[in-house]
This record gives sequence, C-alpha cells and structure tokens, in this order.
Amino acid sequence: MSEQRDFSGFALGIMAFTIWGLVPIYFKALEHVPPLEVLGHRVFWSALLLLALLKITGTISELKQIFSSIKLSGTLTLSAILVGANWLIFIWGVTNDRILETSLGYYINPLFNVLLGYLFLNEKLSPLKQIAILLATVAVIYQILMLGIVPWVAFALAMCFGLYGLVRKKTQVEAVPGLAFETLILLPVTLGYFFWLYKSGNHSFRFSDPHTSLLLSLAGLVTTVPLVLFITAAKKLTLTTIGILQYLGPSISFLVGLFVYKEQVTQAQLITFGLIWLALIIFTFDGLRKKSSPMNQKPNSVKTQSAE
Repeated sequence: MSEQRDFSGFALGIMAFTIWGLVPIYFKALEHVPPLEVLGHRVFWSALLLLALLKITGTISELKQIFSSIKLSGTLTLSAILVGANWLIFIWGVTNDRILETSLGYYINPLFNVLLGYLFLNEKLSPLKQIAILLATVAVIYQILMLGIVPWVAFALAMCFGLYGLVRKKTQVEAVPGLAFETLILLPVTLGYFFWLYKSGNHSFRFSDPHTSLLLSLAGLVTTVPLVLFITAAKKLTLTTIGILQYLGPSISFLVGLFVYKEQVTQAQLITFGLIWLALIIFTFDGLRKKSSPMNQKPNSVKTQSAE
C-alpha cells in the first residue's frame, strides 16, 4: 500500500513539474499580448477557478478565516504582491526570448531559499551548503564579467519566489485557500486595468480573435492544475523526493528554450549553468546524506510541504 502511495505521488509530482516546465510554450503563444494583460487574465481566471475548487471541496470556510484575520490578511497581501511580481517577470522573460534565463532563476531559487533560511530563520548552513551557495555566486559573477550583463530576470525570479516562500512559511495556510486569497486581493486592480483596456480599445480578449481569447481564458487552468497536482503529490512524498523533483521544471524549460525556440547560449552561459548544476548536485547530496543519517530517522515523521 505504501509503495502504491509513493508511486502515485511520484507520478503526480512528475506531472506537476512537467507542466511547469512546459508552461513557457503557453506564454510564448501569447507573446503578441502585453505581459501585464496576460498577468491580468492569469489573476482573473485563477481566482474564479480557485473559488470553484474551494466550493466543490467544501473548504470555502478556510478562505473566510483568512479574510477575518487582519494579521493573516496583511501577510498574504504581501505574498500576493510577491507572487504577482514573479508571474509578471516570468511572462515578460518568456515572451522576450529569455526562457533560458527564467530557468536559471528557478535553478538558483533553492540555493537562495537556503540563504534566506540562514538570514531570517536561524537555519544552519552545513559546509556543503556553503560550498553550493559559493559556487552559485561564482557562476553568476562569472557570467556578469564575461557577458557584461546582469541576469536580472533570473535574479528577480529567484528573489521574488524565495521571499514569497519565506512569507508563506510564516503563515499556517493551505496552498489553495492561500492562493485564492492572493488572486482575490489582486483582482480589484486587475478589473480596473481591464476596464481601462476596454475603454481605450487596446484589449486583446475579443470575439474577433477567438484563438487569443481562448488562450487567455486558459490562464487559470495553467496556474491551478499543476498546483493541485503538486499538493496531492506532496501529501504522498517525502520532502527529499520533492526537493529532487523540483529541478525537473527548470530543466524542461531549459531544453524548451534551447531546442524549441533556438535561444542562443554562449560559452559563458554554459559555464554558468554548469556551475549552478554542480552546486545543486552538492546541495541535493547534502540533503540526501542528512536524510539517511540514523540521527535523522524518526518513526512516523514523514513531512510534506505545499507550494505554489
């Protein structure tokens, strides 16, 4: 029974991270639409779908509890701003031929999370994790020196998502109700922006262009489906397995950018990615080593996490 549970969780995890890895293809199909408008549709349709999901699962009360708490509402408003910024930067990066750089951002993210944990949560850095972070730093500095360009898309994605994770870690809120609140908080601004677009006649969602309109209306599914798959998988898998699976998404994105959209990659970028991958191998090895240590093996203590 346990093996069946692990296999189904692993399959669902693979599906979730594969969808996230292929998401650039969806946003690339909308490159003729301004990124801010695409973001607006992502917020609007996600809010509707998440509300429907909460209603169907009978967990709408969890959303009401968030709204009734001033402290929780304030914290999740901050996380809403961070996830909104993350979505916008990602959409802009994909539609401006920077898929490789967006994948770099999500490779850096786990290492940035470790650094945030050390700075704000008093988490200890093992010698191997220190080496991993140092390698990542060297990799980015090398790219800046060789290309003379700061990979700001990668930095911004890693920082926004890392800080988002830090804020959400401070809240005792499940992923779906939390994301539902975040999209609802962003919804008034989104509707105001849509009203301005329609008044000015610059909107892309129109009956005369059903293809674009259909793609925009699918933004909620693109956001919600992998999230639900991930949440279900996370309940069945260990954190170690999830930690390894998380590299599948940016790896697929990297391959999509390289082979599907033929984005140019320089020798300096390859060396940068190589050093980041080496850092992640060291990071993962350190996590596996600690997990298998007898000191850390406690009966009935399997933990799971959920993230957006």
